[in-house]
Amino acid sequence: MRPLRLDMAGFTVFRDETTVDFTDADYFALVGPTGSGKSTVLDAICFALYGTVPRWGGSRGIGNALAPSATEARVRLVFESAGSRYVATRVVRRDGRGNVKTAGAGLQLMPPGFDVTRLDTGMSLDDLGDVLAGTPAEMDRAIEEAVGLPYEQFTSCVVLPQGQFADFLHAKPATRQQILVNLLGLHVYEEVQTRASTRATKAEAQLAVVDQALAGLADADDEAVDAAAARLAAMRELTGEVEAAMPRLRAVREREAELAATRDAVAAELAALSRVAAPDGSARVAEATAAARVAVETAAEAVRAVEEREEKVRGELAAAGDAGSLGLLLDRHIECERLTGQAEWFAGEVSVAEVEHRDAVAAAELARAAHLGAEQLLEQARLDYAEAQTLDRAAALRTHLAAGEACPVCEQTVTAVPPVPEGSAVQVAERQGKAARAAADVASTAWKQRDAVARELERGLDRKRAQFEQHKARLAEVTAGLVDSPGVEALRTRLAELSRIQRRLDEAGAEVRSAREAHRRAQAAVGAAEEQRRMAWRSFDAVRDLVARFGPPPADRDDLAGAWSALVKWADESADRREVARDEAAAAVEAAQAETRRTREAVVALFVGRGLPAPAGGADADLIRAAAVAAERAEAAWQRLADRREQAREFAEQRAGLVRDGRVAKSLAGHLRANNFERWLLEEALDLLVDGASRILRELTGGQYDLVHDKGEFFAVDHHDAGLRRAVRTLSGGETFQASLALALALSEQLAGMSTTAASLESIVLDEGFGTLDAATLDVVAATLENLAARGDRMVGVVTHVHALAERVPVRFEVHKDARTAHVERVGL
Repeated sequence: MRPLRLDMAGFTVFRDETTVDFTDADYFALVGPTGSGKSTVLDAICFALYGTVPRWGGSRGIGNALAPSATEARVRLVFESAGSRYVATRVVRRDGRGNVKTAGAGLQLMPPGFDVTRLDTGMSLDDLGDVLAGTPAEMDRAIEEAVGLPYEQFTSCVVLPQGQFADFLHAKPATRQQILVNLLGLHVYEEVQTRASTRATKAEAQLAVVDQALAGLADADDEAVDAAAARLAAMRELTGEVEAAMPRLRAVREREAELAATRDAVAAELAALSRVAAPDGSARVAEATAAARVAVETAAEAVRAVEEREEKVRGELAAAGDAGSLGLLLDRHIECERLTGQAEWFAGEVSVAEVEHRDAVAAAELARAAHLGAEQLLEQARLDYAEAQTLDRAAALRTHLAAGEACPVCEQTVTAVPPVPEGSAVQVAERQGKAARAAADVASTAWKQRDAVARELERGLDRKRAQFEQHKARLAEVTAGLVDSPGVEALRTRLAELSRIQRRLDEAGAEVRSAREAHRRAQAAVGAAEEQRRMAWRSFDAVRDLVARFGPPPADRDDLAGAWSALVKWADESADRREVARDEAAAAVEAAQAETRRTREAVVALFVGRGLPAPAGGADADLIRAAAVAAERAEAAWQRLADRREQAREFAEQRAGLVRDGRVAKSLAGHLRANNFERWLLEEALDLLVDGASRILRELTGGQYDLVHDKGEFFAVDHHDAGLRRAVRTLSGGETFQASLALALALSEQLAGMSTTAASLESIVLDEGFGTLDAATLDVVAATLENLAARGDRMVGVVTHVHALAERVPVRFEVHKDARTAHVERVGL
């Protein structure tokens, strides 16, 4: 795993958005004062990958990810592993209750060639490639597959944090062995052993299935296939013989069909001749037609006679005059008499209305005069009341007083209003005024009523006068139209004569209609008789047409009975001759049928002779089809046996291969079952690791210490103490650092090239106190790190505040911290 870019926001001391670009930083140092946030950069790398940090004490310390007073922390790491680039992102948030939880986690595989410098410092989970994980649970598995190491081994071999630098040195043999298994990919041999066992078991199961299949194919041997081939040849020969016999069979069948057709034709002719017979009543058809024609002539003569009588009466009616004009003139005489009476009545009505109107007008004038007199009396009463008020003002004022209100004269409150003295002038005048007002109202009402009556009578008089004038005008008009009238009696006499002539005309018309109806019935009878005659001839023609091809005699169209007699005689003679021909044709057909049966029985014998049942169908096609079906079945049986024989051969070959593969898989599983091969590889890897660490440790300690191992345990050989072998846990703090650094460098230098899986140590970052080293040892450490970085196949990083060491590193990330947040600045190449 090689980090390329780290983005942080709200993460511990990095409150603001911060980016650390590791691109082209093969050898770098994180430098800065103590507490500035150098180790936090490594914490962010671990947190982005595994969701925890060693110094937090596991996932329960996730609240440490948030910067003080921050509610959200985001970390995004772009890294490279085994040639592929990935983006790991984690987001944690604090909810309203103060609980800190992971709000988002994801791992994406970036497309090839993507330039990480194009990324901004945004922390969003944008789609940067194929999504490999989208939840924290998915992240654990996906990160381990991408990096190749679980969290504990990652912090022991790649990012070595403070306080855990010596974990690999002091680890138990089993733990250290598991780390090496993951680094070297030795678990592949366990998978090989498992797969080999599975393959051996599978081969045995398949072998049982193949043996069962071979047992089911035991009948498909060469002899069975040869017998099926012989059967196929016999069926093909049968097909050829049947096809060769078909022309003869078809010929005799065609001869039989021709003779049967001749017989059937003679029988059909005989049947047609037997249907020739004269229908009943043929002679009566002509007699009925003649009688109907005579009846039509008689009815036509009767129609002409009554039509002449009707025309004569119609002339008399025309000469007598127009009944309509005479009737109209008589109506005018009657209307004139009616109008004269009505005019006299209207004249009387007008006279009465004029008298009533004059009386009403006079009554209205009298009422008007009375009204004017009452108005004058009322006015006098008002004048008398005003004069009485002048004479008796105190009594007049009392009418305007009210108890409880101020007096308008003395302005004192009126406790009680004194009554007006009896017999005072005001009281008398007031009574007279009231009487005058009542009389005036009565006179006004009477005048208005009488005036309304007079106006209504005037309107009625005008209406009656107008009606009277209209009747006089209509009477004058009618009287003028009767100047040339012969008189009422003369008109009534002429109208009576016209009525008598009209009755005669109606009687004549009824006779004409009756005669015409009789004529129509006679015509219908003629039509029916003619239709019956035509139907009789059509029946004759239909029967004659049935035997026309036999040459019947010609028919006389005027003698239906004679035509039928001649046709029936001829049909009887022809039928006698065809009965003889029919018997001869029937005998010939029987002989042909016998020949057909013999020929077909010969073909059927071909099937029976080869052990096949006789075909069920009677048609020639059934014989050919039966032979073809027999050949097809024989061929299918032969092909089926041949295929089964081929399957048996294939199963035999497959069985040999399964036996061989099963033996190989079983043998391989047996060799790998005891983990001897893996144990040998681990010992070789541990030997290489200890040799490389021992060489580095000698350089770091000036040749004092070598590192050796025995049964998985590490020991330090002290050459300054007569080669004493000491357990690594007895070394001092500085000596432990030197031994741990030697192991870490050896892991990165020696074992990275041996790994065959994604767990390649492409980087190593050391976060340990280099300040405990003396100048000479520090120089050796720096030179060792420089040589490791110079190889170019892995990234080397150190976290230090030692200026002498930082100055020798080509790329430095200086970490500073102010009151708000920490900052990272790249210095160098």
